[in-house]
Amino acid sequence: MASNDVSSRGGRKRWWREVLEQAGLAVHLVRWILLGAASGALAGLSSYVFLEGLRRVTDFRVEHGWLLWLLPAAGLLLGLAYHYAGGRAGEGNSLLIEQIHQPTEWVPKRMAPFVLLGTWATHLFGGSAGREGTALQMSGSLTDMLSRVLRLDVDSRRLLLISALAGGFGAVFGVPLAGAVFALEVQAIGRVRYEALVPALAASLVGDLVVSGLGYHHVVRTQFVVDVSVALVGKVALAGLVFGLAGAAFVELTHAIRQLAARIAWPPLRPAIGGAAVVGLAVLFGRDYLGLSLPLIDRALAGDRLSFAVFALKIVFTAVTLGCAFPGGEVTPLFVIGATLGAALAAPLHLPVALLAGIGFVAVFAGAANTPLACTIMGVELFGSAAVVPIAVGCVISYVFSNHRGIYPSQRIHAAKGSALIAGSPSLYVWRHRRHD
Repeated sequence: MASNDVSSRGGRKRWWREVLEQAGLAVHLVRWILLGAASGALAGLSSYVFLEGLRRVTDFRVEHGWLLWLLPAAGLLLGLAYHYAGGRAGEGNSLLIEQIHQPTEWVPKRMAPFVLLGTWATHLFGGSAGREGTALQMSGSLTDMLSRVLRLDVDSRRLLLISALAGGFGAVFGVPLAGAVFALEVQAIGRVRYEALVPALAASLVGDLVVSGLGYHHVVRTQFVVDVSVALVGKVALAGLVFGLAGAAFVELTHAIRQLAARIAWPPLRPAIGGAAVVGLAVLFGRDYLGLSLPLIDRALAGDRLSFAVFALKIVFTAVTLGCAFPGGEVTPLFVIGATLGAALAAPLHLPVALLAGIGFVAVFAGAANTPLACTIMGVELFGSAAVVPIAVGCVISYVFSNHRGIYPSQRIHAAKGSALIAGSPSLYVWRHRRHD
């Protein structure tokens, strides 16, 4: 009888422990949903303001072509502002990822207004840049202010910064699932940080809902119908190799121009000279490569056969703009590069132009950012689940063949691509840039 009483009491204790454990998990879940949602709301509001402003300045530039001639002067003013008043805000996305790895100081409050106004100016006068960098930096700056107000500890602040990346990415592109995975995947090659899954998903979902709820509609949406075959997969794998090399070429050219510009002793002069170079390129090759160049994506996805010169020129225009320190992002130009390269590759590979353009849209970015999972999910959100197999093949192959280059310098290498091969014959890039978590 006594043993039965002891067993009964032990069972009740275990039951209570399980109840308390589940209650603790519920509290943890609710806490991080709320914190992630708050970060997402900040990301959504700031992204909506940015996107609406970007649409208007782009329309204004197209209607007033003479603004392009003022790009060097605008570059000088932006250079002066960042050099004398920007502080660490000029480090951009790399600073956000660095603070996730090693939180040592707050993200500057000035980062959000600086990158917002700076990116608007870049696009108003014709610089070739994207929008993801602006959204991520605004979201990161505002979210870190929230962490400061709430007096969060270091680990909680790190998770909330990851949420900020998710909220900014999901909101600015309208891809909430990809936004969450991007934030978990982008910090280190070969690692996905599941500890931030709940707040990242909450932030990305809320950010997207805020932007769409305020009336902004993302236009790049289409559905592919695909019959998967061995021949299709093989051709897409070959295209993925080219997509990866294109992403690597973009990274290397941007880095080379940045190093060349660094030789100019007075930093404010760098964007001024870069602006003059972009004006010269536009005079030689036309204005299709200025700003976001979204019409080029529309043409590729509509099935237009484009020449290989189109993607190459977009690489050059964007590398000069960003390499000379104009504010803006890399991702939308990478979408343009991938879509137009896919449209050019379709003929020699005997594939539908629109399909390969859609795969290239996400695959070049997968290679340049080292985020194959996020880009595969983005492809499904944008182009439908029927194309998931070729999209995944294109993104993974591009990721492998981009080597260890990336658009985010503070991204770490947690697990090398093809570690056995690299251990035997490491590339110079790995030797120079390898850092472990």
